[in-house]
Amino acid sequence: MKRKGWIEGIKKEIKLRWGLYVLLLPTLIYVLVFLYGPMGGVIMAFQDYKASLGLLESPFVGLKHFKRFLTDYNFKTIFTNTMVISFYSLLAGFPLPIIFALFTNTIKNNKVKNVIKTISYAPHFISIVVIVAMINLFFAPTSGVFTNIYNSIRGMAGLEPLTLGILTDKNAFYHLYVWSGIWQELGWNSIIYIAALSSISPDLYEAASIDGASRIQCIRYIDFPSILPTVVTLLILNTGNILAIGFEKAYLMQNNLNIQTSEIISTYVYKMGLNNAQYSFSTAVGLFNSIINLALLLIINTVSKKITDVGIL
Repeated sequence: MKRKGWIEGIKKEIKLRWGLYVLLLPTLIYVLVFLYGPMGGVIMAFQDYKASLGLLESPFVGLKHFKRFLTDYNFKTIFTNTMVISFYSLLAGFPLPIIFALFTNTIKNNKVKNVIKTISYAPHFISIVVIVAMINLFFAPTSGVFTNIYNSIRGMAGLEPLTLGILTDKNAFYHLYVWSGIWQELGWNSIIYIAALSSISPDLYEAASIDGASRIQCIRYIDFPSILPTVVTLLILNTGNILAIGFEKAYLMQNNLNIQTSEIISTYVYKMGLNNAQYSFSTAVGLFNSIINLALLLIINTVSKKITDVGIL
C-alpha cells in the first residue's frame, strides 16, 4: 500500500509540473546516454577485452591490469605529475575567483563592473587548441615575447638564457599549464560567487555603514561569511575532481623534452587506449583514477561536515 501511494504521489507530481519535467528531459537523456550508459564498459578493466569476442565473451583476468599499472616503471612519474598539476591548480586557482568576485562586488559603477566581468569571461570561450597555439606563440624559443623577457631576467640574475625556450623546459610546464588555465577560467569560475554576493541583503551594508565599518570589514564580516557555504561546496566538488585533468591541453603541450613532467594519467590512458589499442589496460587506469577521486571526495566531504557543517552528501 505504501509503495502504491508513493507511485501515485510521483504521478501526481509529474502531472502537476509536467512542463518542468519536459525541460528536464533532454538533460536526463544526456546523463543516461553519455554518463551512465558507458559505465557498462568498466567491466573491460577486469578482462582481456577482444573486440571479436565482445564484453560478455572476453576472458576475465581480475586485477591483472591494475597490478600492471601499479608496478609499471612509469607509474610514479605519471601519478606524481597528475597530483602536482591537480593540487597546484587547486591551490592557485581556487582562491582567485573568490578574490575576483569580492573585488568586483566593491565596484559601485555598474558600467565599469560589467566591462570588467565581460573581459574576464571572454577567455573561457577560447578553445583549448587556440589557447595552446597562443602559448606556443608567446613562448616561442627565439621570437616569443615572454621568452625574451624571461631570458632577460635570467641574464640580469647572471644565468644562461634558455636556448631552446620555455616550452621545452620541463620545470616550466607546470607553471604554463596551471596559470594559462587560471587566466582562461578566472572570470567564468567567479560567476557563482558573484551571484551569491548579489543575494546579500543591502540592509546589512547599511547597518555596517552606520556602525562605521570599512570596506575591508564589510568583506570580512558580511561578504565572505555569506558565500562561505558556496565556497565549501565548490571546494568539495573541485577536490573530488582532483585527478580528473583533461588530456587535450596536456597532450597538445607535450614535446620530447618536457614529457617527464607533462605525462599525466589522462594522456597515458589516451595513448594506451586509442594509440596502442590496449582497451582493458586503459580502462583499468581510468577506473583507478575515478576510485581515487571518489575516495578524496568522501574524505573531504566528511572533514567539511565536521568543521563547517556544510557538505554535499
